[in-house]
Amino acid sequence: MIFSMKNNIYYRKIKIDTIDIFYREAGSKENPVLLLLHGFPSSSHMYRDLIRELSGTFYIIAPDYPGFGQSSTPEIKDFTFSFHNLSVVMEAFIDALELKDINLFVQDYGGPIGFRIALRRPGLIKSFIIQNANAYEEGLGEALAPLAAYIENNSDEAEQGARAFLKPEATQWQYLEGASQPEKVSPDSYSMDQFYLQRPGNDLIQLALFRDYGNNMALYPEWQHYLKTNQPKTLVVWGKNDKMFVEAGGEAYRKDLPDAEIHQLEGGHFLLEEHSEKVARLVEKFLMN
Repeated sequence: MIFSMKNNIYYRKIKIDTIDIFYREAGSKENPVLLLLHGFPSSSHMYRDLIRELSGTFYIIAPDYPGFGQSSTPEIKDFTFSFHNLSVVMEAFIDALELKDINLFVQDYGGPIGFRIALRRPGLIKSFIIQNANAYEEGLGEALAPLAAYIENNSDEAEQGARAFLKPEATQWQYLEGASQPEKVSPDSYSMDQFYLQRPGNDLIQLALFRDYGNNMALYPEWQHYLKTNQPKTLVVWGKNDKMFVEAGGEAYRKDLPDAEIHQLEGGHFLLEEHSEKVARLVEKFLMN
């Protein structure tokens, strides 16, 4: 049994080139490093409860990407919003904070950003905790069809289909669909995400990343080869009712990581909204044993 005292959370910014990156920091630097990379359309705010649960056991860092949350938003003419470029900024962020032996927790967009960093710098990553972050075609649900159409064709009709994911009802749907106890999902979460999405020019940033998502799928074989070759210690905690990254995506990690610990939980895409305590206990047991 692990006994720990929860620590305060600090809210900081650091400049990476010309971009101010906001991040949450908690725990002692003497503890194992846990880096949390968030998904769409969220920010480090999605990890708020998990951070409090684990701050007595780990040194926790949770950044917001450029264009997300409290980090600065460069104009699209000055910064190409792609998953490659976001991963480069996050890698520079890691180096600026001198993080080593990282236990990397990834959700949704955190997957393609984190896997890119791992491919370039395998020595940085000590283990993975993967929560509804896809690396296999089996994980792509039918709910992603409008985004797949936009990747294939940037017609006005396809763009309108993609823009539907930026509407308030779509943001709320991502949080509530598949939740086992929707009443435990804080409305503050999807309201805050929507506030950020509706900032002037943010729609163009999100559309650019939607279009770029096809480059993630093209890299799936490379990520799978990395996993199979390096066999990183891996915990998969998956919201099995997710309509975008479906249950099969979590199970698919067994193909290349036969020793992976996989838990399919009764929840949706934003599993931590209702199961942060349970996930925290799984993470502690996984990393501290």
